[in-house]
Amino acid sequence: MKIALAGNPNSGKTTLFNAITGKTEYVGNWPGVTVEKKEADLQRKFRKIIANARVVDLPGAYSIAPYTSEEAITRNFVLGENPDVIINIVDASSLERSLYFTSQLLELGIPVVIALNKQDVVRRYGNKIDVEGLAKTLQCPVVETVANDGEGLKELMHAAADSVGAKKAQAVPQFSGKGTEGEDKARQQFVKEVVSKHLEKKRDASKVTVSDRIDRIVANGFLGLPIFAVVMWLVYAFSIEGLGGFLSGYFNDTLFGEMIPDASNGFLEGIGVHPLLQALIVDGAIGGVGAVIGFLPLIMVLFFCLGLLEDSGYMARVAVVMDRYFKKIGLSGKSIIPMIVGSGCSIPGVMATRTIEDINEKRMTTMLTPFVPCGAKLPIIALFSAVFFPDASWVAPSMYILAFVMIAIGGLILKKIFVWENTSTFIMELPEYKIPSLVHAFKQMIKQAKAFIIKASTIILVMNTLIWFMQTYSWRLEAVEDAGLSILASIGGVIAPLLIPLGFVGWQLAAAALTGFIAKENVVATFAIILLAASEDALHMPGGVLTELFNPVTAYAYLVFNLFTPPCFAAIGAMNSELDSRKWLGRAVLFQLSVGYLLAMLITQIGTMIVYGELAVGFVPAIIVSILFTGLIVYLIKGADRKRIQTPALVH
Repeated sequence: MKIALAGNPNSGKTTLFNAITGKTEYVGNWPGVTVEKKEADLQRKFRKIIANARVVDLPGAYSIAPYTSEEAITRNFVLGENPDVIINIVDASSLERSLYFTSQLLELGIPVVIALNKQDVVRRYGNKIDVEGLAKTLQCPVVETVANDGEGLKELMHAAADSVGAKKAQAVPQFSGKGTEGEDKARQQFVKEVVSKHLEKKRDASKVTVSDRIDRIVANGFLGLPIFAVVMWLVYAFSIEGLGGFLSGYFNDTLFGEMIPDASNGFLEGIGVHPLLQALIVDGAIGGVGAVIGFLPLIMVLFFCLGLLEDSGYMARVAVVMDRYFKKIGLSGKSIIPMIVGSGCSIPGVMATRTIEDINEKRMTTMLTPFVPCGAKLPIIALFSAVFFPDASWVAPSMYILAFVMIAIGGLILKKIFVWENTSTFIMELPEYKIPSLVHAFKQMIKQAKAFIIKASTIILVMNTLIWFMQTYSWRLEAVEDAGLSILASIGGVIAPLLIPLGFVGWQLAAAALTGFIAKENVVATFAIILLAASEDALHMPGGVLTELFNPVTAYAYLVFNLFTPPCFAAIGAMNSELDSRKWLGRAVLFQLSVGYLLAMLITQIGTMIVYGELAVGFVPAIIVSILFTGLIVYLIKGADRKRIQTPALVH
């Protein structure tokens, strides 16, 4: 049995999908969270009702006639895949808006069951819906649900099971044959009549609500951005300097710093394992993976806090606040949604850009979204914060502030170079504020933790083993005492000269940055393997082994370099898919590489003069690089201006 979940954006489809399947798909209070169909089997408790069923969560749609790419996915599935039943999730608090799509689904000849969702909001308003009368008018089952709490889901499954095979009644008048405009007006009139007949409103729509009063502050044109900055600072201070940092300290110092390595060494020595194999397992695999996993509590606390923010409805306001600023650089509030999603992982963030209709805005958003620090970059932020800025809570928030500053500057440059004009509009229904669900936040936290652990035990484990081997052996496959004679040193040595203008000296820095392109967590793991092989000091301790390679200024610059250069290979693959052009992918990667390189160079060179009153390493090469980049940007902008003059109507 194939069950399709269809409904408007932000109606609670994915929440309901997670509730009946046991999955933990991403849920957000904005349209465009689901950008492709997701499939799963029913949870065990619902299999007693429907023994063998596959549930498909479709992207949000306002109409069966697609306007966006995700609406096209929904239309094509419903019309082409012949689902046995459509569960139409209707936002009961916005009944009139939702039933337009419902009226179209009822005409397809496929059994439809309406899940009248968000009943808790309806009750809070004091409104009442005549469910029996609505079901009789639409001639299809209507079940009241609250997907967040699991209310009404068993009844919904029973209704879905009963509707399969039932003869489809002619539920609503057919509107075809009236012409597009006539059909639209007739359908809207029908929906209005249905709503006026079956919805009893007690709430005065003109009355100012608590949400309205809060929005006057948090979504204010002047206060909105500073409030967002303060909220993010509090979240990251609590996650990195507070509870998350405390738990990560225990993981790094005790669990992976002493207990697991000591136990592993004792066990391997007891069974007579060869010393080189023992070093590979303990120093390579356990040491490298442990250096990354040690920051797992920090990441879990962070995503729990972000889950609470999203579920409360606040993050939807952030999109509205940012819209007025993004418009100035050729973007809109639609672009902030992929960036917020990308704070968890750049891959779904980049994929979320497909909800943007304007091709120029989509390309720009795809290029800029990876600038937002994702979960994979948090261990790097946490490591450098702990070692070089142990008493400062501003380092992690500064990465996010810097990200949005570079998104603004980068957007302006891209707009100038490619002569882009934004043609899209941003319309978004703001959800009511609500007390966030601890269960929802906990599920999101566990999902992120699971993904982090899987990545650490697969990609990062393999890379750590390879890194240990490369820093232990020479090209002749002979074990070396001096890591400077190793395979890894020779590879890092080739790249190292390119980093001199940035003030980074040493093959170790180049090697760590290079492995970061496979997975950003590898930066921490690589330092753990390279540096701890010759030292007993903890990697993350203030004044530890990292201070042999960095001072606070170059450490901050190196942090920025790894955060703003191109993301991991998997995210680059997602960029390739969304840009659908090797040429544009090449431009995107070169742009990101240039931003990360130049930003790190400026921080090192200017920061060294301000903090230490002297010139940094690589000052002269940095001047040459700055002149070359400035000349290139001026040349590209002038070329774009000439193109604009020659073809004034060109907007793409």
